[in-house]
Amino acid sequence: MHETTRTEEAALARGRGQPVGVDLDPARRPGVPRMHAPEPLPRTRFPPERQQSRVTVFMHRRPHKTFPPVFGTSVPPRGVSGLVRRAAFRSPDHHMRHWTLLLLADRVDLWEHRARRLLKVAAPAIVALAGIRAGVRALAR
Repeated sequence: MHETTRTEEAALARGRGQPVGVDLDPARRPGVPRMHAPEPLPRTRFPPERQQSRVTVFMHRRPHKTFPPVFGTSVPPRGVSGLVRRAAFRSPDHHMRHWTLLLLADRVDLWEHRARRLLKVAAPAIVALAGIRAGVRALAR
């Protein structure tokens, strides 16, 4: 024989065909005091203003896809990695070439960063070494 749960028995006893949930009554729902129609919060600008930027940001290839009102420009594309990113955005988003070039640009950007950091240390060391070498030559004469 088919066993029924208490909720099913209660629903069948009331003459309904479906079980009743615990939070069917709105007064028993935990989120009822917070339930309200969505509206902008006070002292907010709605709709948000478009961000103005003088930084070159690559656009999407799809004409109907736009950037959000606020987008990141803290690290603009530059150097070889910027050229690779520019090449990546010449191809559509759905091509593998687009995403592969973006991954390559990330790797190139990492190596550019490492080279810049190494140059800050290596350049003074090379200048100091050249100065010491010139001093030794002057003393030897």
